[in-house]
Amino acid sequence: MKRLLPIVLGLAAMAASHACAADAAKPNFLFIIADDCTFRDIGCYGGQAHTPNIDKLAGEGMRMTHCFQAAPMCSPTRHNIYTGQYPVKTGAYPNHTETYPDVKNITHYLKPLGYRVALSGKTHIGPREVFDFEYSGNRNPDMQAVDQLMSQCASENTPMCLFACSNEPHTPWNQGDPSRYPPESIKLPPYIPDTPVVRDGYSRYLAEITYFDDQVGQLLQMLDKHQLSDNTLVMVVSEQGNSMPFAKWTCYDNGLQSAMVVRWPGKVKPGSVTDAMVEYVDVTPTFVDAAGGTPAPALDGKSMMGVLTGATDEHKQYVYGIMTTKGIINGNDSYPIRSVRSRTHKLILNLQPDQTFTNACTKSPEFLSMVEAAKDGDEPSERAVLRYQHRPAVEFYDVINDPLEMHNLADHPEFADEIAVLRKELESWMKSQGDQGVETERVANAHKKKRTQAKNAGKRKKRRQ
Repeated sequence: MKRLLPIVLGLAAMAASHACAADAAKPNFLFIIADDCTFRDIGCYGGQAHTPNIDKLAGEGMRMTHCFQAAPMCSPTRHNIYTGQYPVKTGAYPNHTETYPDVKNITHYLKPLGYRVALSGKTHIGPREVFDFEYSGNRNPDMQAVDQLMSQCASENTPMCLFACSNEPHTPWNQGDPSRYPPESIKLPPYIPDTPVVRDGYSRYLAEITYFDDQVGQLLQMLDKHQLSDNTLVMVVSEQGNSMPFAKWTCYDNGLQSAMVVRWPGKVKPGSVTDAMVEYVDVTPTFVDAAGGTPAPALDGKSMMGVLTGATDEHKQYVYGIMTTKGIINGNDSYPIRSVRSRTHKLILNLQPDQTFTNACTKSPEFLSMVEAAKDGDEPSERAVLRYQHRPAVEFYDVINDPLEMHNLADHPEFADEIAVLRKELESWMKSQGDQGVETERVANAHKKKRTQAKNAGKRKKRRQ
């Protein structure tokens, strides 16, 4: 028995060594997300914002041309990413909300695989006790905390998954150097009326994209500092579009489409580009798959590993969108919007169009300047204000020939068959999610109110005891 003991101990040591090596071999994940950034404004997507770090990263990895999220607002978007599920199914479809308490998220999937799972910067998720991240920072990543996390993971051979969540370029657009973008020199999108206030705002917005790009650079340098770059999957996304009209709070592509740039040395081909249609709900199953786990069957997303490794340039045939105005600043009590998009066409259903569409954008200085210009007889402003605030029940766009979705073709009889196909697909998706449209909007946030009432009741009971 004494002679067997060294052998047993040796085998145990070898097993422990192999386990450590396996953990060390697991890839790290660094997910960097902007806040209210229209993907078209980023340099490597043809935009005029100066983004040298993101552009360089695209040259070192893959640029996705067709990445989408399911909701054009901060809170539902982030819940999509972390849960791998669409908004209505989790309960997190309004803004400023939370999931049902039994919904699992990426902390539940990666921690059992040996990962430290951290979130630094903007949160906008809940319930807090369900999203069991290591939290740091406030509205922007805490670079000191991130440095410490990377240092510890590198020295302990512990794989990490870090979500670095910026607050830029969210309003009030007061970060960065706007002198790089003189208002008189910038180019406005053709769907936004040209006013001095709009030009000033767009200048400051572009400056803040550059400020975000600098944050990306700092995080990438930190990976180099701790010699983690070679074994880290880096993913940078732009979130929903900016708060100018026809982007955030809408189901147009400028509200739902996102930049996605991925670098993964040895796995992702440098300088590659893919047209595969992917969604934010695909992030969690991709990370779980890359970590050696099996994505849960309940997830709506599916792993993008085949796309990232170049094995395929196809991923999804359709992507979906949902906009809920209940609970947003200056929002309609109920103005539900649903959408479905193929590679070539987009169908948008405005389920309660008999009202004036309002949100935080319609109270912004930029939009109000358009309203004033319209009153003074400026025709582009008149058209834009009318189109933004008064929607038809059905919108249909040819996104190949009309990528900015400026020409509604819903009344053109030659597209009746295509509209019918997309409508059937959208209705099928809504049914699979338990989305009853107007009725679903009516009960938005009901589960959150019940939790709040339960918490308050608990507090009152404690005070009485």
